[in-house]
Amino acid sequence: MPILFVSFLASSITKAQRGGINWTKYGNSYYQNTGGEIVTITLPKNERKTILSLRMLTPANAQNPLNVRSFQFSNDGTKALIYTNTKRVWRQDSKGDYWVADITNNTLKQIGKGKPASSLMFAKFSPDGSKVAYVSEHNIFVEDLATNNIKALTTNGTTRMINGTFDWVYEEEFGCLDGFRWSPDGNSIAYWQIDATKIKNFLMINNTDSIYSFNVPVEYPKVGQDPSACKIGVVDIASTQTKWLAVPGSEIQNYIPRMDWIPNTNEVILQQLNREQNQSKLFVANAATGSITEIYKETNQSWIDAQDQFIWLNGNKEFIYQTEKDGFNHFYRVSKDGKKETLITKGDYDIIDLSLVDEKNNYIYFIASPNNATQKYLYKTKLDGKGKLEMVTPSVLPGTHNYSISPNGLFARHTYQSSTISPVTEWMNFVTLQPTSMEGSLTNQIAKQQPIKNKVEFFKVTTEDGITLDGWMKKPDNFDATKKYPVVFYVYGEPASQTAADVWGAGRNGLYAGDMAKDGYIYISMDNRGAPVPKGTAWRKAIYKNIGVLNIRDQAMATKKLLATYPFMDKDRVAVHGWSGGGSSTLNLLFQYPEIYKTGVAVAAVANQLTYDNIYQERYMGTPFPTTDAYVKGSPITHAKNLVGNLLYIHGTGDDNVHYQNAEMLINELVKHKKVFQLMSYPNRTHGIGEGEGTREHLALTFTKFLKENCPPGAR
Repeated sequence: MPILFVSFLASSITKAQRGGINWTKYGNSYYQNTGGEIVTITLPKNERKTILSLRMLTPANAQNPLNVRSFQFSNDGTKALIYTNTKRVWRQDSKGDYWVADITNNTLKQIGKGKPASSLMFAKFSPDGSKVAYVSEHNIFVEDLATNNIKALTTNGTTRMINGTFDWVYEEEFGCLDGFRWSPDGNSIAYWQIDATKIKNFLMINNTDSIYSFNVPVEYPKVGQDPSACKIGVVDIASTQTKWLAVPGSEIQNYIPRMDWIPNTNEVILQQLNREQNQSKLFVANAATGSITEIYKETNQSWIDAQDQFIWLNGNKEFIYQTEKDGFNHFYRVSKDGKKETLITKGDYDIIDLSLVDEKNNYIYFIASPNNATQKYLYKTKLDGKGKLEMVTPSVLPGTHNYSISPNGLFARHTYQSSTISPVTEWMNFVTLQPTSMEGSLTNQIAKQQPIKNKVEFFKVTTEDGITLDGWMKKPDNFDATKKYPVVFYVYGEPASQTAADVWGAGRNGLYAGDMAKDGYIYISMDNRGAPVPKGTAWRKAIYKNIGVLNIRDQAMATKKLLATYPFMDKDRVAVHGWSGGGSSTLNLLFQYPEIYKTGVAVAAVANQLTYDNIYQERYMGTPFPTTDAYVKGSPITHAKNLVGNLLYIHGTGDDNVHYQNAEMLINELVKHKKVFQLMSYPNRTHGIGEGEGTREHLALTFTKFLKENCPPGAR
């Protein structure tokens, strides 16, 4: 289930680094990796200057330059930290080697010498650029760039005592990877310590990489199991002594998903969520003494999300807080002591994403879509809460828009796409909202695209329960409304992903080896209640304690209405497919509504909700105390006995996210009830089933063959 993480940049005009743009400090230019070299491109004329040449990036006695995975510059721009030789940890390649390129002295040297190859994580310069801190083998180190002296700031790190980074579940469900922060004065580092020593291993089995099979252990806290203990320490660079922040409450029964320094202070702000994730507290701690004060508290009948980021205003006397407490996702400005708050974004609409905070001009820019949940546009309003909602994106371009805006608010990269327009990008003067080059403008690029003959159609369908779902439909080529066609539904259905968005790729099935429209299929996707779309809190959180029930009924009743409304849809040829949470939805639709869905392909599904991780499942289903009734009722294995149609189940045996035990539990239940089905297991493949030569091609061929045999294409 998807990962979200955000980096944060603070200045007089602040913004999150989004859209893949590595802006320079003042925002008139940006850094780019071009042909292995690091260059700056200055706007608006796109003037290019090489900062780090291939020669500069070639280590002494080496034949080839470093393969630059990513890079960052010191605050003064005189040094660059180069990330290379990376290695995957769970889903991200967050381990690797780091080199420092000193532009002034024209030198290149590796940091962390003596550490295992590709073991360094999240290296970053101190504020003055004289040191680099990093994690290696679960300990935090700081290296003096002048003396090359390496100092261990923590020494007790193991695979289960984790300093400066996170365990599997924090990374997967809170988007937590980088687990330490330099203090503004560079004298200390605040960091997370995760104690996973009491978390049980889930043992996967590798049967193919040696003659004798062996276990692959993954520490994994399942539903009902206690989480890892978590605490925040502040380590003094000079003495290497850690002072633990006196965060109240149990270190085990509470999460700390967010923490950062308050700019230009010796104070830390952090968010604490209780085990149920329906209570959020914000604390401000004095790093010198460890004393801590609760400044803000919020409770909810369902769940509360982790804060995206902390942005400070008014000389660090106020910060921006994001919450759904009034029924919509909104921004508030809250005083540092929490005693005063002002609603910034007023109205019955949801914030989707933050783009820019322009304190100087009293504006906040954000992505929203008050009128169409399938699309995204840039809006702005007054930062003091006294303004009206103003649309920034031109309304003549319906679809999905994203912006990466420079820190000074002068320039932006604007990306646009829709179901009929492949992604196009323009550089724009953000003050005038005009492209910096008419040749590169969106309209000019769109004019060069070939028009789509068979367009995706967006629709709304209202079920017999009075619920209106958004969806898209791709009809067959040479469609004839007097004939009947098979219908294939693509579903996700859980709170982690939207499927019916107006984006390029809508109506296309990456698992189908061929062209569904050409072969004569109707392809549809819809977003049920619980989907993370901008329709208000009531819509998104209706699924609380109802995964596997409410979302399934919404999908089924919408399908029922479509089949009754459109005579060209063949009721005898209805199929559904999905992956992960979508695989679970596929199984439940096939089992709970066999009179509607005749064929299903479920990939990497959670067949038993009690097997999934505690942070995700307990967030949306509540803790399983005192009863697991909701979990059982919503799990596909509970309803497997009702299978009537055709099922293909696909899973990787090395899936460390949704464990293969889900497949085996489901198989047992289907066998017990004498239900015939097809199974495709991929040895040692993880949740994405992408490892190994030919795997994705084989998966597509398997999917397509099964679909064609059991839900034959073409008009009748």
